[in-house]
Amino acid sequence: MNVEPVFRDQMLAAVPSLRAFAISLCGSHDRADDLVQDTLMRAWKNVDRFEPGTNLNAWLFTILRNLFHSEYRKRKREVEDPDGLHAGRLATRPEQGARLDFEDFQRALTKLQPDQREALLLVGAEGFSYEEAAAICNVAVGTVKSRVNRARKKLEELLSFEEEDDFGPDRMTRAALQATS
Repeated sequence: MNVEPVFRDQMLAAVPSLRAFAISLCGSHDRADDLVQDTLMRAWKNVDRFEPGTNLNAWLFTILRNLFHSEYRKRKREVEDPDGLHAGRLATRPEQGARLDFEDFQRALTKLQPDQREALLLVGAEGFSYEEAAAICNVAVGTVKSRVNRARKKLEELLSFEEEDDFGPDRMTRAALQATS
């Protein structure tokens, strides 16, 4: 199979974004790496189905999403740890505030409805337009907008943001930064 070098380079450039999306979907770095590899293999195998001039990233994200959902249906019988209780006991809590905030955010993300999380990550984290995200998810644009809006509101509720000061460094960190300046 003869593939254009530009196509190959664009596929390789998409790997970090695909990996981040895969991690957010499955929550495991190892499974995410496998999912990205399967996505690239499937894309490579079906390169003749890609329409030049269209959005390659959207095509790759669609393949990844479809693979994830297919695997999810196959794995329904596996033992799950949806609350992360078992996994939480295996991890050592970091002492850095930013890392803790990020973990809180990750936990809150897992509590979102899967379709809302997916839409939020595609639009908010990956930078796809609502139209592109709608094409990837195979739903109407308004549906994606609604899912993103509901996801943002739920995250705000889960993370208990009440004041503007809740964003960014905590009070102790801000005080330390002011003392040094």
